[in-house]
Amino acid sequence: MTEKILIVEDEAALQEALAYNLKREGYQVEVAGDGLTALELARSLHPDIILLDIMLPGMDGFEVCRTLRKEMSTPVLMLTARDDEIDRVVGLEVGADDYLTKPFSMRELMARVKAMLRRVRLIREEISAASPEPEAPKLMKFDNLTINLTRHEVRLNDQPIPMKPKEYELLVYLANHRGMVLTRDSLLEKLWGWDYVGDSRTVDVHIRWLREKIEADPQKPQRIITVRGAGYRFEG
Repeated sequence: MTEKILIVEDEAALQEALAYNLKREGYQVEVAGDGLTALELARSLHPDIILLDIMLPGMDGFEVCRTLRKEMSTPVLMLTARDDEIDRVVGLEVGADDYLTKPFSMRELMARVKAMLRRVRLIREEISAASPEPEAPKLMKFDNLTINLTRHEVRLNDQPIPMKPKEYELLVYLANHRGMVLTRDSLLEKLWGWDYVGDSRTVDVHIRWLREKIEADPQKPQRIITVRGAGYRFEG
């Protein structure tokens, strides 16, 4: 099945260049020049990934990404005209999966797109291979915390906890390695891929989000422990 990519970029020349090169690679491409149109297309097309510019007329890319994350888990590659750390941090905060600073080469963009699509395919294959029986869900229980692997659902005190895709993947990976010290680099490589160009602060941001959701006191975590100079350990 042809993979679908949504390009959200208001600069006509760049939009055209991106669309042309992605179509040459065999992808189905749709384009939007503003945030509201992007949301409408994302909801109707269900693209495999979204290339999202930050500086857009009306609704900016941060707000578009924040809205998308409430509705879908589609990977988002943010495009920024600046190399400011604040742009990258805010992009991660609102749920972006990766970022690329302009100007960039088409070769680098294609490498990022292909890497993201590979991860999407792997996740889909793992879910398909598992094919658990609906009447017998696979559960991981840690006191008042339950991870339902069948439904991709996390509950605390039997109340559902909303999670972004990477938060869920990180929690499941930590839980599967309960009691083991996992380095930031190993988590980054396993969950974001060896070709991800971000740094280990990405892991720290996601750990902080998890703690805010599953710890009784995020400032004094009992479930996800920081091992100074090493990484993190999940205690359950």
